[in-house]
Amino acid sequence: MAKTKELSKDVRDKIVDLHKAGMGYKTIAKQLGEKVTTVGAIIRKWKKHKRTVNLPRPGAPCKISPRGVAMIMRTVRNQPRTTREDLVNDLKAAGTIVTKKTIGNTLRREGLKSCSARKVPLLKKAHIHARLKFANEHLNDSEDNWVKVLWSDETKMELFGINSTRRVWRRRNAAYDPKNTIPTVKHGGGNIMLWGCFSAKGTGQLHRIKGTMDGAMYRQILGENLLPSARALKMGRGWVFQHDNDPKHTAKATKEWLKKKHIKVLEWPSQSPDLNPIENLWRELKVRVAKRQPQNLNDLEKICKEEWDKIPPEMCANLVANYKKRLTSVIANKG
Repeated sequence: MAKTKELSKDVRDKIVDLHKAGMGYKTIAKQLGEKVTTVGAIIRKWKKHKRTVNLPRPGAPCKISPRGVAMIMRTVRNQPRTTREDLVNDLKAAGTIVTKKTIGNTLRREGLKSCSARKVPLLKKAHIHARLKFANEHLNDSEDNWVKVLWSDETKMELFGINSTRRVWRRRNAAYDPKNTIPTVKHGGGNIMLWGCFSAKGTGQLHRIKGTMDGAMYRQILGENLLPSARALKMGRGWVFQHDNDPKHTAKATKEWLKKKHIKVLEWPSQSPDLNPIENLWRELKVRVAKRQPQNLNDLEKICKEEWDKIPPEMCANLVANYKKRLTSVIANKG
């Protein structure tokens, strides 16, 4: 059916004026040469809205039908890593031509946003059980207990900044849904490797690991950096050392060295970098270093140490003060 032409404002106003004068719909239609239904529609609109003209529409009609929206939402729900281009092709196959921008706008209207996929450790049942046990055992520990912990870890620093990331479509508070994460396992290598530690009072020493680290090198790093860091941070008596379950850390010789130095070690669940707040500091360090754009490995080491020392103690204290939230999240996500 051909689209009818809208009446001009003058004709609409004349219809209303004649209606006010007491004329009926048929008389007005006959006098002006219009359809009775058209006259009726104009008068009803005037009675309801006190106007005769159509207001501009708020925007263009949606190019994707409700059925099409349901289709792409079902796809994204099952495969969050689906790209906008994939969805464009799916709709094209169904007979709807849209752009990637339209896809993005539709997903946002449905409450989704494009986010970087979180990288998480590959967890086995034993890891999940150990993580839950740790979280439940320490859930009610006071903040003073965590203030006594000296956290440590190693990290890889790249010369050309932070690694690229994958993005997923997800809802708020669904960052750690397995579909929205990228499982990873620990591996060595990288431009330079660093060992560092921190407590609620601030950052400790940062040490560059040269070559492949074995148990002997690890004990040497601890000897040169751990106790000096504890003294500089004024950890006092009864402080606890945290490191993960890397074989170099749990070697018999390392355990004996720590025992000989009277250093108490926090029992730690495997595959649990998310429970170590130093991971937040590594991220902060990488962002700071990337902004300074180091040009070589020696420059990278120098900048890393400078920026590590600049991390404010308040940030360290806040990470420790909120540690209970990590444990609560582990329990809420069933390990």
